[in-house]
Amino acid sequence: AISSLTKQTKTYAGEKNPSSINESCGRGELRLKEWIMTHEEHHAAKTLGIGKAIAVLTSGGDAQGMNAAVWAVVRVGIFTGARGYQGLVDGGDHIREATWESVSMMLQLGGTVIGSARCKDFRDREGRLRAAYNLVKHGITNLCVIGGDGSLTGADTFRSEWSDLLSDLQKAGKVTAEEVTKSSYLNIVGQVGSIDNDFCGTDMTIGTDSALHCIIEIVDAITTTAQSHQRTFVLEVMGRHCGYLALVTSLSCGADWVFIPECPPDDDWEEHLCSRLSETRIRGSRLNIIIVAEGAIDKNGKPITSEDIKNLVVKRLGYDTWVTVLGHVQWGGTPSAFDQILGSRMGVEAVMALLEGTPDTPACVVSLSGNQAVRLPLMECVQVTKDVTKAMEEKKFDEAMKLRGWSFMNNWEVYKLLAHVRPSVSKTVSHTVAVMNVGAPAAGMNAAVRSTVRIGLIQGNRVLVVHDSFEGLAKGQIEEAGWSYVGGWTGQGGSKLGTKRTLPKKSFDQISANITKFNIQGLIIIGGFEAYTGGPGTDGGQEANVEHLVQKMKTTVKRGLVLRNEKCNENYTTDFIFNLYSEEGKGIFDSRKNVLGHMQQGGSPTPFDRNFATKMGAKAMNWMSGKIKESYRNGRNFANSPDSGCVLGMRKRAWVFQPVTELKDQTDFEHRIPKEQWWLKLRPILKILAKYEIDLDTSEHAHLEHITRKRSGDAAV
Repeated sequence: AISSLTKQTKTYAGEKNPSSINESCGRGELRLKEWIMTHEEHHAAKTLGIGKAIAVLTSGGDAQGMNAAVWAVVRVGIFTGARGYQGLVDGGDHIREATWESVSMMLQLGGTVIGSARCKDFRDREGRLRAAYNLVKHGITNLCVIGGDGSLTGADTFRSEWSDLLSDLQKAGKVTAEEVTKSSYLNIVGQVGSIDNDFCGTDMTIGTDSALHCIIEIVDAITTTAQSHQRTFVLEVMGRHCGYLALVTSLSCGADWVFIPECPPDDDWEEHLCSRLSETRIRGSRLNIIIVAEGAIDKNGKPITSEDIKNLVVKRLGYDTWVTVLGHVQWGGTPSAFDQILGSRMGVEAVMALLEGTPDTPACVVSLSGNQAVRLPLMECVQVTKDVTKAMEEKKFDEAMKLRGWSFMNNWEVYKLLAHVRPSVSKTVSHTVAVMNVGAPAAGMNAAVRSTVRIGLIQGNRVLVVHDSFEGLAKGQIEEAGWSYVGGWTGQGGSKLGTKRTLPKKSFDQISANITKFNIQGLIIIGGFEAYTGGPGTDGGQEANVEHLVQKMKTTVKRGLVLRNEKCNENYTTDFIFNLYSEEGKGIFDSRKNVLGHMQQGGSPTPFDRNFATKMGAKAMNWMSGKIKESYRNGRNFANSPDSGCVLGMRKRAWVFQPVTELKDQTDFEHRIPKEQWWLKLRPILKILAKYEIDLDTSEHAHLEHITRKRSGDAAV
């Protein structure tokens, strides 16, 4: 942590210049070579990291996934030739040089192994002066800071003062002129670790998804007891200044009400809340769930506490009401798969940003936009984050919502529709839309069906549900769905409608007849390509993998993991690979195998899947209603344009409705997969982090972008 850096006074006993420098190249020659080579030439010569030292620290509150980020920074730093440091260790230890093995057990651990603290010393210039001294003495000119906005702001201040700090140290005789020359500039890259997701410029911060897992697990647990006893639960979650956790939790569990600081309720919210709870009970619901961010306020800035809400419900409605305050349990536990991957990806990108940095490169923060890693100017993000807080303090709540960004706004708009807009009571039906599931079951299908049905009803449509996929459509297994029909579906796994892999080729006549019979004007299909056969691997064969594992086991690393896709190769079966490793590993390691099978399709959907599916369902129905209206003339539908059949999905950083006719050229129909899949570009990173000797592809890396900011009154951010 930063506190350890400011307290460090003992000179590091190891080699001061990077030991990874090629022995045939003198240090002076290397410095000259590094000075005159372009970054592209460094990439080509594989010398990008040679002669550089990287320090990584975690600061402020801990967040699940921080260890994955540290793990990736260290390993990629070592891979590129830079000198990786495990961090600035808390508790009086010295700055320690990391080895490949020293971070091997960090990936799945919660919290931060290298320690974290909110350091008062670093806020003072004297503390930053001591920190600069320690970095200079260790030859560190690249710093990766993993923390919240306070930690990242401090890091940027540190960088802006760097030249003056070096000058003061030299005048005091603590560092030499040569050391000042070697450390003439400091590169800083930030990664945001915060469970609150309160940093503007990134869709997700490290730790947020894990906190949501913890919250949803508790919500699912209390839901059963609440239904048994007809109770109302008021659940308070973290979020002093940001309501993201409360908002997404509400979307993920179908909460009746949510209180967040960015959008205080209307002045008569007490009446509206009680009416809402009464309506749900009248419709047959046996429970009510209210989610409260700890920083919830009314329009006058007065706090709205969970106890206030409980007392209101008990006094006015007489409902059995319980309060659950989650507190610090949201920080605990193992990081989710999402956070482990996010931390790893951000760590890799942070190293590349540091190694490509120049004295003119501004401090940046590595962020996530859609599924893309991006680099944004650190202080632009910090300033927008501060602007949000200022807007809320000045009660400019509309501006605060806009500054949170499109992802937050999208969540809020969908929540308002599903929780606060009443279904149409008009007997006049706008259109008839059917919803069905197709293919293998996937967690989140039920959440998508729920939002699709309810948004359709809100828009005044007649919504039908089709059971058992195309087979059910052919047989007429169709019924009308009302508001309560999909109640409680958000958190349920599998497919409540039933889903099959049967395709419609042999049943077109029956399907066409039923579409006419039920007057179906639009069909929303929730499903996708089921897994089929995949092409053989091209990574050099299993023998190379076996040899890699054998050599790995001869070191201090005493474990290995091989993952195989079920249809990747008809010859390299699971049994074959198991037997191969068992034979070659005799005397070195034992082998075990585990076939996960259909358990991968079981269980409740994650918070991500619930939220993602809910928004997709809402967007699909909005698009469908607009498309039917657009093509409806003289009592008939004219669905004859290319975009009358579209697939909704996220492409890079945007939601896209892409015509099926266009997707034909992008689809491998033999294997039922896209011809290009963005996640395959992560495979080289996997190889590097597993210590394979491969080339690091830097042809597609993030470039520095800027945040577009608009002040209050503007329509968009």
